[in-house]
Amino acid sequence: MTQDNTAHHIISYGKLVTVWLALLALTGLTVWVAHHNVGIGHVWGSLAIACLKSGLVVAFFMHMKYEGRLLRWLLFIALVTLAIFIGFTFFDVLYR
Repeated sequence: MTQDNTAHHIISYGKLVTVWLALLALTGLTVWVAHHNVGIGHVWGSLAIACLKSGLVVAFFMHMKYEGRLLRWLLFIALVTLAIFIGFTFFDVLYR
């Protein structure tokens, strides 16, 4: 007889709707930041909002909030590596 050790996390509809509303609000904030040109700040603002939105999606809709510490650290290391590579790409474009 096999034993199933995987725990299933059921997220309530209330929490999912709350996260969805937060994503909509952040999308509206992204549009607002894009329409109000504040120099280079709108790029950094838009990137910060996009990071926050992706964090919400990964945490709640991809169930990363309920995973173990090792898997969260592996995801963090992968994202930091990706950010470093994107940063190097921006340095190349910025100083041409």
